[in-house]
Amino acid sequence: MPAPLHHRGIRPDEGPVDAGVVHAHATSTDSGDLAEAEAIDRVIGSHAAVTATKSMTGHMMGASRTVGAMAALFALEDGTVPATRNLDDLDPRVGLDVVRGERRTRQWSAALANSSGFGGHNVSLVFTT
Repeated sequence: MPAPLHHRGIRPDEGPVDAGVVHAHATSTDSGDLAEAEAIDRVIGSHAAVTATKSMTGHMMGASRTVGAMAALFALEDGTVPATRNLDDLDPRVGLDVVRGERRTRQWSAALANSSGFGGHNVSLVFTT
């Protein structure tokens, strides 16, 4: 996750990144989701509103990254973050502000969209206003 941030001049090693919204890759695997949550907490901090579009659409393979990126852009454009659906029991080790129940509305200045692919094809996109 840090490499795309460095490319934009954002230095997570100098403190948390000011992204108010994170669209997590979140495939609902225990080890994968926990590893992603730990990375988000380390790079962004626990203050960001975290959601997962796969909870609404299922895994669309290669198209998932596009949907996550679009959702991050919409969050910046209209200030809306959809709630993560079908999440009954959040792992207590996930110390993030996961949006559940109702959507969240607020104006954010930056959003991040994570996507991981088979064979290590991973990307974190940062969008700013």
